[in-house]
Amino acid sequence: MQEHNIYLYILIMFGVSYVIRVLPLTLIRKPIKNRFVQSFLYYVPYVTLAVMTFPAITEATQSPIAGLVALIVGIVAAWFGASLFQVAVTCCGIVLVLELFLC
Repeated sequence: MQEHNIYLYILIMFGVSYVIRVLPLTLIRKPIKNRFVQSFLYYVPYVTLAVMTFPAITEATQSPIAGLVALIVGIVAAWFGASLFQVAVTCCGIVLVLELFLC
C-alpha cells in the first residue's frame, strides 16, 4: 500500500513541474512589454541563486560565525570592485583564519 503512495507523489511532482514549465510557453506568445514584469523576470535567476547560496555559506563552515563574517567581507570586497576570484580567495582565507582561532 505504501508503494502506491510513492508513485502518486512522483506523479503529482511531475505534473506540477510540467505545468510550471509549459504554461508560460503556451500562454505567453507575444513579447512582454510591461517594464515591471520584465524587471521581475530579469532578477529571478539572481534571487534564486542567492536563496540557494546564502544559507549554504553559513552552514558549510564549522562555525556559522566564520561563515557570516566571510559573507560580509565578501560583500564588501565585491562592492569595492574585487573580482570573483579575489572575493572567493578572501572569503576562504577569512574562514580558515577564524576557524583556526575559534575552534
